[in-house]
Amino acid sequence: MAQDKELLTQSYDFTLPSELIATHPASPRDSAKLLVYNTQTDTITHTVFSELENYIPKECALIFNDTKVIKARLFGSKPSGGKIELLINRALNAHDVNVYIRGKVKIDTQIIFNDNFKVTVKKLNEDGSRIVHFYNKKRLLRFEDILPVIDKIGHVPLPPYIQREDNKEDESEYQSVFAKEEGAVAAPTASLHFTDEQHKRICENFDHAYVTLHVGSGTFKPVDAEIITEHPMHAEYYDISDKAKNILDTTIPILSIGTTSTRTVEFYDKHGKIQRGEANLFLHPQNKPSRVNHLLTNFHLPKSTLLMLVASFVGLEKTQELYAEAIKEKYRFYSYGDAMLII
Repeated sequence: MAQDKELLTQSYDFTLPSELIATHPASPRDSAKLLVYNTQTDTITHTVFSELENYIPKECALIFNDTKVIKARLFGSKPSGGKIELLINRALNAHDVNVYIRGKVKIDTQIIFNDNFKVTVKKLNEDGSRIVHFYNKKRLLRFEDILPVIDKIGHVPLPPYIQREDNKEDESEYQSVFAKEEGAVAAPTASLHFTDEQHKRICENFDHAYVTLHVGSGTFKPVDAEIITEHPMHAEYYDISDKAKNILDTTIPILSIGTTSTRTVEFYDKHGKIQRGEANLFLHPQNKPSRVNHLLTNFHLPKSTLLMLVASFVGLEKTQELYAEAIKEKYRFYSYGDAMLII
């Protein structure tokens, strides 16, 4: 019966007081709260993120996700003048870009952002996403050519539950201090707590490496299916550095910095140890991690695959208990919220 409960989407629902949804980042970054759960002693410690290194197991390698959030939210208009909002989701190849469009479009609809920069809709997908091509005048653009343009005219794609417009602060705060590879439309949020100083200090004291997972907007999609295993997991591009591969191919214990690093490492470990490609791994209590030992993460949305990933480490009941404790202690939730370390 307990096993059945683990597979019910409803088991991952909880009520969160609206005041616990973080709409702005902690300042400084490492002043965020940190809940430490020790699986060996079954104990909870409440501390702050600046104390993180005091809780990292000594013989441990850290895996960071160095993806960089792009200004994926664009505002344009049809030739008729109708306003359109477009959210880049992910590049499928050099020219085909998967996007979400707010406003009615059909195949061959043009969206104009300025005199030179335009989009043409090429395909309408059943899941509500669209495939588009970007153009400079009549020249078809590769995805890497789009990035400097949207950096000037685009907006930071804040998650939908942060119910405000993006501002100048978000351009730096909704980005990890070690972000490098452009392509994400959502931040790997456990990484947002690191200051330059703390990141440098930890990297001096612990073995570490970087992977890249370009986080897509599917990360926010709640599980609609009644049984979690019927949820179609979104795919995201990943790349594992040679240094990360060398660590993953040993038996050294791993602390994964965030759910995105975890998905990358586990996809590599469970699917033939391929260094780059498309990852669509869904971790949950009946598909547990095989390579990652410890997890640093934020507090996630009800009924989300990220919450189910946490449960893959500690089980459904313990996850419910940890979240109840976090709510009781008024931890801040979601992307700009506080953190949890599972060791």
